[in-house]
Amino acid sequence: MSALCEFPKGFLWGISMAAFQYEMGASKESIDPNSDWYVWLHDRKNIERGVVSGDIPENGPGYWDLFRRDHQLAQWLGLNAWRMNPEWSRIFPKSTKNVKVTVHKDDEGIKDIEVSEDALKQLDEIANKAAIERYREIFMDIKGRGMKLIINLYHWPLPLWLHDPIKVRDTNLREGPRGWYDEDTIVEFAKFAAYIAWKFGDLADMWSTFNEPNVTWSIGYVGGNFPPEINRPEVIPRIMMNIAQAHARAYDQIKRIVGENAKVGVIYAVVPAEPKDKSNQNIEAAKKANYVSTLWFFRAIIEGELDTTCGMKGEEEVVRRKDLRDHADWIGVNYYSRQVVEYQESPPGFKTLSDYGFSCRPRSKSATGRPTSDSGWELYPEGVVEALELFKKYGKPLAITENGIADAIDRHRPWLLVATLYHIHRAIREKGLNIFGYFHWSLIDNLEWASGFKMRFGLFYVNMKTKERTPRPSAFIYKHIIEENGIPEYLMEYTRIPNFMMESIE
Repeated sequence: MSALCEFPKGFLWGISMAAFQYEMGASKESIDPNSDWYVWLHDRKNIERGVVSGDIPENGPGYWDLFRRDHQLAQWLGLNAWRMNPEWSRIFPKSTKNVKVTVHKDDEGIKDIEVSEDALKQLDEIANKAAIERYREIFMDIKGRGMKLIINLYHWPLPLWLHDPIKVRDTNLREGPRGWYDEDTIVEFAKFAAYIAWKFGDLADMWSTFNEPNVTWSIGYVGGNFPPEINRPEVIPRIMMNIAQAHARAYDQIKRIVGENAKVGVIYAVVPAEPKDKSNQNIEAAKKANYVSTLWFFRAIIEGELDTTCGMKGEEEVVRRKDLRDHADWIGVNYYSRQVVEYQESPPGFKTLSDYGFSCRPRSKSATGRPTSDSGWELYPEGVVEALELFKKYGKPLAITENGIADAIDRHRPWLLVATLYHIHRAIREKGLNIFGYFHWSLIDNLEWASGFKMRFGLFYVNMKTKERTPRPSAFIYKHIIEENGIPEYLMEYTRIPNFMMESIE
């Protein structure tokens, strides 16, 4: 059966995963108690107040022990790519601060970090050797099954020796260690990047420094349920600038150790802003929202222009930083939904409206009648085009590195998958964008951070007690799309909005 929407030859079909969400659950050896997120989910105060679900990672899907089973599922699907991270706290459960490196710093920030061969050897003495061996085993199994490997360095958890979220919460950031708020985390991340590049540079096909740095610097500092759950939005610009510098310094380490041909990018949560209406004020508000949410970061790491206000004041304060410029070879776009905004006079100049995007009621309808997921996210597949177009001016290769839905009964995932891929195809053929891959979130059900196991994102259902994996109908659809390298004709009904799955059937 021929595909009507055929993707480019060599297109990457993959899945994305995060170590913390996947690894634990099948053995005592899989447990990593040394991260801020582990402590956060176990904290009695958090559980009693409903900040977290009460689900704990020790009851998770058990990838640490069952990775070959999951790689076999990936082979059955026909995947040719896999994106994952080695867990920082698992590899370095103890501090690496005593390993000395040369830090070049001035009043503007950290401009360079030199990690010597001797420092790498010292790091190797400190590292958890069993974890290193297991990750090499995992990575080699992925490669041995014909899949390209994208190694992402950081997917949210920090080692406890860098971030004590309970102490930070209880002292309102006065005491720490305070994670990305503290400048020394930049230095330690550069060491970690250098060490991972040194140990696994022979296996990675591509690299990413961060997954969704904008989530890291936001939810936990506006009173949300991520660590450290403080309401201090005024500190966010400092964290943003620290992470921008950390990205650049990690990029440098990978290039130096693996070689200049290493493809190093960053994976970003892109929530394109749409104006409430076509008034000039609201159109400008949407542009401002896209700048604050997304383009500020890429202006820094590609154009080398660091806006120290982070777009949160009326006037920009731009520092030109050559050490940040041209620090992305490719861009990963995580797309789930949109935001709808309107103008407000006070900074940052826009307000996000409820009942659209991520601020809807679960399993209901958005303000425009769109279905919402189990997590209350509006299903808006066509927004992926706008998300991708935000980066057109940079001319960088792009990939959708996360896309999916919390949908336990698989009612919406099949058509949402097809519709999103249809619009990605449009972005390639009609908009001329260089999009090289699609990575679904996710292969199997896993731990959805503070929300626990209730939010089911897997193409495969996982019984968390028995660890049995069972394909959902959407898995068969994704498999056929991969086999065709495109969308078969019989699935084209799903590209329409609304389609019959979104309406009542008579």
